[in-house]
Amino acid sequence: MKTTIGTRAWADLEGDPETLDLVRPPSPPIALSSTLDVAGILGDCVGLATLAAAEIQVARGLLPALGPVRVDGARVTTASQSERHFQLNGEIPEVWAPYSGFWQVADGWVRTHGNYPHHAERLAHLLGIASDSSKDQIAAAIARWSAIDLEDEAAASGAIAGAVRTSADWAQHPHGQATSRLPLVEWLVTDGAAPRPWAPTSERPLSGVRILDLTRVLAGPIATRNLALLGADVLRIDSPHLPETDWIHLDTGAGKRSTVLDLRVASDHRAFEELLDDADVVVTGYRPGALDRLGLSPEALSERQPGIVVGSVSAWGRRGPWGSRRGFDSIVQAVTGIAMRVSADGVRPGALPAQALDHSAGYLLTAGICRALRLQRERGGTTCLAVALAGIARELLTTTGGRTAAVAEPTLQAGTTAAGSLICAMPPLVGPDIPGRYPALAAPWGSDEPCWRDQVADRGGAA
Repeated sequence: MKTTIGTRAWADLEGDPETLDLVRPPSPPIALSSTLDVAGILGDCVGLATLAAAEIQVARGLLPALGPVRVDGARVTTASQSERHFQLNGEIPEVWAPYSGFWQVADGWVRTHGNYPHHAERLAHLLGIASDSSKDQIAAAIARWSAIDLEDEAAASGAIAGAVRTSADWAQHPHGQATSRLPLVEWLVTDGAAPRPWAPTSERPLSGVRILDLTRVLAGPIATRNLALLGADVLRIDSPHLPETDWIHLDTGAGKRSTVLDLRVASDHRAFEELLDDADVVVTGYRPGALDRLGLSPEALSERQPGIVVGSVSAWGRRGPWGSRRGFDSIVQAVTGIAMRVSADGVRPGALPAQALDHSAGYLLTAGICRALRLQRERGGTTCLAVALAGIARELLTTTGGRTAAVAEPTLQAGTTAAGSLICAMPPLVGPDIPGRYPALAAPWGSDEPCWRDQVADRGGAA
């Protein structure tokens, strides 16, 4: 392992430390230059996910024993910057909406996130301007605020803004202090559930595993895309009232199916309950507490479905005063001090060369779910695990990076689905019985039936 994040996370997951020696350095090197060791942390997290998958392959008889674990640096580089390479019908999407970005305020800088229309509308309402305002109009409205006031008022109104801090300032912040000693992966196993058997089929590491995906941009969908690549039947479920951005879904949806259910409607709630009855894993990516009223807290899921694995990812973690706040990779970078650490001039905040917090969290969540599945089938029990972007930011801030060699060509694959002609990054996980290309690219958001893959034919659909 190149950084301490790998060894610490593997210990959190009850992994054998000696197996870490099997993880080889990325080859070619991951080409992400930064004053922080972005390449090292991404390489470690991808290595852990691949190692955890290999352990399942041994347990299921797909491999005779653990061997060297390869990390393809070119694939990791491309995948971590996938938004720069993704194309839909020959067009590259506009990644950042007008209400997203860094802005000067009366006493410093803030970063806002308004890529989703409802977040942009809330921020516009708070600022007292129209939701279709120009960048200049937004800048003028924000400039009148102080950083902390805007941060707090945005949180209270459901908008998203973060004050740009130094890492020293964040270390003194109540939430920074509350989460400073938390594990990278929170891991809780409750005894009492019998071991579940592996499904008879085992073409890939997770063949026969059923996963409900209740995640949104970006770390959660990356994790469930990895799990689908490993063979799991992953069904993403969204509310019809919160449509996903088309290109984001298509970029992170390879191998998964996607359906729409309004869990406040009795018939849709029954359909979800039927799916939950047969699920092995539930993955959530909403802020802690957001799903509790629907009976989908980790505690409620564990009590209802003994033996299930519940994995979750959030911006700030489940503990501390900001546990229920909204957040995204870009906001966590700004608030925790990363943006100033990577500043080009020490005045204007900067950004990492990739959304490395999201991607690292996605790979860590992949590793954790694979570990939890294997241990559940050996020992029994019910496992809840959680990863927070703020925890990864904390670790990243302890590292030092540098310049890395450039990758000559991105690793891409092309295909056509009902959504159109797609070009996307190739899978970042490589190894025996792991496809080198996504077997299926994503169909349009919400276009699948709310049933498991082996039930599709019974409903008259196509598998």
